[in-house]
Amino acid sequence: MSDVYIALGSNLGDRVSHLREAADQLGALPRTEIAARSAVYETEPIGPVEQGPFLNAAVKLTSELEPLALLHHLQVIEREAGRLREGRWGPRTLDLDLLLYDDRIVSTNELILPHPRLHERRFVLQPLCDIAPNVIHPSLDEPMCTLLDRSPPMKMQVEEMQW
Repeated sequence: MSDVYIALGSNLGDRVSHLREAADQLGALPRTEIAARSAVYETEPIGPVEQGPFLNAAVKLTSELEPLALLHHLQVIEREAGRLREGRWGPRTLDLDLLLYDDRIVSTNELILPHPRLHERRFVLQPLCDIAPNVIHPSLDEPMCTLLDRSPPMKMQVEEMQW
């Protein structure tokens, strides 16, 4: 079993339901279990597109699926939630990012691990540090909590919800 970390985000429709349903589907993947869930954070969107705030979270999975197979499952879950890929930085019903897969470093046309902007995104690092503060970034050789301490500040609010 491998330790896998996934970021979840939503800023369209019933954001809470999108996160809950995605987590349920992640836990139902073959040879995969959810080992931990972060708190859920509301964050302002980044980028040039006008849109509403996001809910962001992270989960730790234990899985026997290979990284590319897992990525394909994530894309199916996004599509089933109504995700449309219409340019970067836009609003979305569901965004699932494969952040880390054990300490693997992968660089292909389809998949880059660790996620290439993981260390720059506080809205990803904060939930990740809830469940994996001491996990070492395989390329930067630093713990997630250190990367969080150095990330740019942003307004984040913990959402009081069970998911």
